[in-house]
Amino acid sequence: MMSSDTLFRFLFQERNVRGEIVDLAASLQQMLQNHDYPFPVKQLLAEMVAATSLLTATLKFEGDISVQLQGDGPIRYATVNGSDQQVFRGVVRMQAEVQGEGLKALVGEGYLLVTITPHQGERYQGIIPLTGDSLKETLEAYFIQSEQLPTRVYLFTDMQSEQVKAAGMLLQVLPVEQEKSRQDFDDLVMLADTITADELLNLPAAEVVHRLFHQEVVEAFPLQPVRFECGCSRSKCASAIVNLGADAIREHLAEGQLDIQCEYCLTNYRFDAADLTDLLQSIEG
Repeated sequence: MMSSDTLFRFLFQERNVRGEIVDLAASLQQMLQNHDYPFPVKQLLAEMVAATSLLTATLKFEGDISVQLQGDGPIRYATVNGSDQQVFRGVVRMQAEVQGEGLKALVGEGYLLVTITPHQGERYQGIIPLTGDSLKETLEAYFIQSEQLPTRVYLFTDMQSEQVKAAGMLLQVLPVEQEKSRQDFDDLVMLADTITADELLNLPAAEVVHRLFHQEVVEAFPLQPVRFECGCSRSKCASAIVNLGADAIREHLAEGQLDIQCEYCLTNYRFDAADLTDLLQSIEG
């Protein structure tokens, strides 16, 4: 049985290449359950979650990452936020009805933005135009541009089963001995390209690695849990209301209540007149 909602990292001991496999199921269902996205949008968002997990695992520090798509198509904006702890959340904002499938049909002309925010150090943002008609192609172009490291990405989803699934695999050259590393990478990619959606979605990551690379010496690292966590709370909403200022609170008080809905999980937080009065008093003393 596949270990769902986990990240599996591995290293080729005799090659200058590393790899990762992510499997998602329950956490993906949690993220999607309250949203009424069209099927192709759910599929793209699931791919983005898998991709974000893989990208986060390449970071060498504690911090956060945001993977965004922006364009002039039906999807105006899609984002997945992740952390080095493999905690994620994601949301899509639509501006037109979906007419087709594929990255171009959904996002149109646009950009991939990857923002990395370490807990210590400077924030970094990479921006590239959408490449080809898949998230996979665009991500590979991103790695070449931003890190100059040959990278192969595999992304698969199953959104029609009773439990939705997504899986991803990444192979990447280590930044040493570039000439030999490239040959190592090309050799391993030839094997990895034989992977099927069924295998990556339904087999344990360790078994996938054994099937593909059984002649290689592979060091495996412990599985890391991946989970959805929205992060919203009533107290955070209250703080946001306080930040609006006393005049804005008075306006909402005159209306009798204020509802704030989290865009990530769609939880609604209602602040009635008594709640708003308390928040106003906290400002005015």
